[in-house]
Amino acid sequence: MSTEVTVKKIGNSMGVLFSKQYVEKEGLKPNQKLLLEVVKKADLADVFGSLKTKMTGQQFKDFVRKGWE
Repeated sequence: MSTEVTVKKIGNSMGVLFSKQYVEKEGLKPNQKLLLEVVKKADLADVFGSLKTKMTGQQFKDFVRKGWE
């Protein structure tokens, strides 16, 4: 299960806080060890539409999917 969290400064360290609802839903307990995969949330607003191509969006998707079958 994934959830969006914000990194916070806690003393000289960094940490994340999970919402109460998420903690209850996942049954998390204090001192429980977790395996986290860190993926930075990106703002693609500056990139969107910057690729100059004569292909339509559908043509590009079809091109990329070639060979997946």
